[in-house]
Amino acid sequence: MKERLDNIKERYDILCQELLKPEIYEDYKKMQVIQKEKNSLESIVTTYKNYNTVIDDIEAAKEMAKDPEMKEFANEELDKLHLEKENLEKKLKVMLLPKDPNDEKNVIVEIRGAAGGDEGNIFAGDLFRMYYKYAEKQGWKLEVTHEVEGESGGYSQIEFMLSGEAVYSKMKYESGAHRVQRVPETESAGRVHTSTATVLVMPEAEEVEIEIKDSDIRVDITRSSGAGGQCVNTTDSAVRITHIPTGIVVYCQVERSQIKNKEKAMQILKTRLYDLKQREQDEKLGNERRSKIGTGDRSEKIRTYNYPQNRLTDHRINYTVMHLDKIMEGDLEDLIQALIAEDEKMRMEESNA
Repeated sequence: MKERLDNIKERYDILCQELLKPEIYEDYKKMQVIQKEKNSLESIVTTYKNYNTVIDDIEAAKEMAKDPEMKEFANEELDKLHLEKENLEKKLKVMLLPKDPNDEKNVIVEIRGAAGGDEGNIFAGDLFRMYYKYAEKQGWKLEVTHEVEGESGGYSQIEFMLSGEAVYSKMKYESGAHRVQRVPETESAGRVHTSTATVLVMPEAEEVEIEIKDSDIRVDITRSSGAGGQCVNTTDSAVRITHIPTGIVVYCQVERSQIKNKEKAMQILKTRLYDLKQREQDEKLGNERRSKIGTGDRSEKIRTYNYPQNRLTDHRINYTVMHLDKIMEGDLEDLIQALIAEDEKMRMEESNA
């Protein structure tokens, strides 16, 4: 482990030196790549520095313990330092686990109202609002690319892009079926209904990952029904792209410009094709995908939102909290961190098997 950590620190130092060179600012893309790699190593290097400091402190405390007058104090310090060393070793082992190559990517999210008719669509709208609030807290940028409003509110379908720091590393746990239990506004007898909405989170594809031939797509220009939730836009600027080999259809109406809508639609299409490619690869690996958190398919029930009891339960990790109202306001971080911790635990067990 020490050799790997020394190599990572050496690489980090090299990247820091590269970013100090004046000529790096003449090549913005190269600077971004270097900065991104540096950021991905920073937490490991910081933890490793703390670990080495603790090792040095342990040696110093051992020397201190040789002095009869300082022995008792030194032994107390050694107990604390050995515990800290153990905790840092565990943390470093987790950090050295193979990373999901998509973790640093932006995402495209699709939410659909499913079972429950109008109530399913309304709940899809509630989920969108929840993610919007969470994105604000994380400092991410949210951009709606397509929406189909439900007749009684919410959305039968809404798609949006989330961009920022390591978005997929947190949002990947949201794919699946979300179930809501509550009394709909239209229910006169006050009975609790169960409805569902589905969420699909896809890591944004990069240019080098997916290539699309012009002969494989059909592009149609249509009249926008709105401008991605911003303002009414009735110009012929919405773009629909059909990928002929797979039958995948994407639609983008967020911009007033056909060109910009086409660019975004192509990015969404590449992301969908990338997701399809990943799923096909996972199928070849059998049940491995299904055994991991955050890689379930759209039909897998992952969470229940019980409004009468103000309770949220994530069924994958048996996680329950009694403040659903705060969750719906975007306070998702504790839940996401619990999912990350369980995912890391499973991967640690797998690596030690």
